Amino acid sequence: MPVRGGDVNVVNIELIKELCQKTESKIVMVVVDGIGGLPYPGIGRSALEEAATPNLDNLAAASSCGLVEPVALGITPGSGPSHLALFGYDPLKHEIGRGVLEALGVGLKLGPSDVAARGNFCTVDEFGIITDRRAGRIPTEENRRLIEGLRSISVEGIEVILEPGKFHRFVAVFRGQGLSGDIEDTDPQHVGERPKDAVPRSPQAADTANLINQWIAKVRKALKEEYPANMVLLRGFAGLPEIPTMSQAFKLTPAAIASYPMYRGLARLVGMEILETGLTIKDEVETLKTHFDDYDFFYVHVKDTDSSGEDGDFARKVQVIEEFDSFVPSILDLEPDVLIVTGDHSTPAKLKGHSWHPVPFLIHSQWVRPEGVKEFGESMCANGNLGVFPSLGALPLALANALKLGKFGA
Repeated sequence: MPVRGGDVNVVNIELIKELCQKTESKIVMVVVDGIGGLPYPGIGRSALEEAATPNLDNLAAASSCGLVEPVALGITPGSGPSHLALFGYDPLKHEIGRGVLEALGVGLKLGPSDVAARGNFCTVDEFGIITDRRAGRIPTEENRRLIEGLRSISVEGIEVILEPGKFHRFVAVFRGQGLSGDIEDTDPQHVGERPKDAVPRSPQAADTANLINQWIAKVRKALKEEYPANMVLLRGFAGLPEIPTMSQAFKLTPAAIASYPMYRGLARLVGMEILETGLTIKDEVETLKTHFDDYDFFYVHVKDTDSSGEDGDFARKVQVIEEFDSFVPSILDLEPDVLIVTGDHSTPAKLKGHSWHPVPFLIHSQWVRPEGVKEFGESMCANGNLGVFPSLGALPLALANALKLGKFGA
């Protein structure tokens, strides 16, 4: 496996910003969420390797390929930091809470002292033990009904703003004076445990945590007779950070095509225009076609690979990858100057969650040097000419291949 060593593998984003120049060339970055995986028991291949992907395989053979490390060796990333890295933002420098991304994704405007959290409806048994962290992925319509009922709950000292998301997800924004988002998740991330209290990480967050715990206690009572969504879990408490837009940092005119609120929120945070689209891959590709003349950077997000991996549904993950593969020719027909296909992280069905494993990556343009890769998968990309490199290098490679970077030095 070729691995670049020494300082060559360090991405200098500040230098990239200095070299950026505005051009008419177009970049399409497709993030197939959680596409990376592991050999599945009884099959011996990952979902990406098992899937029939003739279009991705042909594209990989005409591209530069490698594997990307979302954050660092051995680190299992959330979707926020792993996406930020792909967009050219150091995830260790720009730490952004999931709640902020969810809130922005559903169109909420956050004030400077607001604290946002991502919520899950979950199922607990008669002893308060979590039996399903996602309440069976209840229908979105049921989510809306429950949220409407919870909006009447009040706690003195804070205003609570609730918005339903898709299936079991929702957003909670806590608004008041002197609030702090320095609070630990109430989601233990495992079934068989009780929901945690909101615990402050610093003395400044103690009052905020107390107010949130009061609200959760009232929610527990309100949901007592509901099933399967009879409790809530909160994570990603955070306030609104300061971050430069992609237009300011990289001289791009970027747009996002994503159906899930969290990813729309992340795109909005870095200054992308959010394009309205449907729920399917076909809808997203049609949206790309419709707006292709209007922007020079497109982020296209495919979600269900991640969801199926988290559910341990190997066959479903294979099916989603094959579905995406069928739309690759439609994207190529638009003749983007640069096309990237990768994932934000790996979500092996074997593990039923995100993992630390590097993610397959390809970049296609007229300026790449294809080298020996015959199919798009973990094993093949490990032998690609890009080696293993940080996800933070994806945007610099895209900018270079789009001829959007000036020369360094005399």
